[in-house]
Amino acid sequence: MSPTMNTSSVSLLQLSWTGFRLYASKGHRSGALSLMAAASTRLPHISPCRCSLSSNVKVRSYLQYVKRKIISPPSPPYSHVCQVGDPVLRSHAAAVDPSAVTGPEIQRVIKTMVAVMRKLECVGLSAPQIGVPLRILALEYPQKMLEESSPATREVRGLSVQPLRIFVNPQLRVLDGRTVLFQEACESISGFSATVPRYLSVEVSGTHA
Repeated sequence: MSPTMNTSSVSLLQLSWTGFRLYASKGHRSGALSLMAAASTRLPHISPCRCSLSSNVKVRSYLQYVKRKIISPPSPPYSHVCQVGDPVLRSHAAAVDPSAVTGPEIQRVIKTMVAVMRKLECVGLSAPQIGVPLRILALEYPQKMLEESSPATREVRGLSVQPLRIFVNPQLRVLDGRTVLFQEACESISGFSATVPRYLSVEVSGTHA
């Protein structure tokens, strides 16, 4: 700063994002105003502006950072349904040891399957769909779902109330090889449905849990 400006006791010179501002100490208000005027004439290349540090960078909050560092990612059995493309849906599901069916690990898987199935209001769910590559199947068609179906749909599809059933190591046997076509959806292909051929009659068996 020029020696001729020592008549004003300047306490702070600050360059901010909103432009060039000069602050003077208390008691030298008039001197500060003159210095501001001088600064504006001596520095014509500095103009008030509003700048952004970044327009495209996503700033992650501290809470998100802590959650990623401290809270581990979810592990199976998931409280959500795995979507198409997940390797667990392509892998061969392993058979369950009958002696382990009543154990805490298998019972936890079954409990989670039922909770997710009822939350999503679907009629069936398998263990691989919640990330567990085991041969376990849950089926249920409650009264509420039946009442939400039209009488015509009930008659054509032969719908009836089905209590909750858990099949461990299920097996499918075809009773009637004729097929019928109905619009069908799958929780692992969320948001889509298609016309799917199904056998007219099948039998599902397995160890009940």
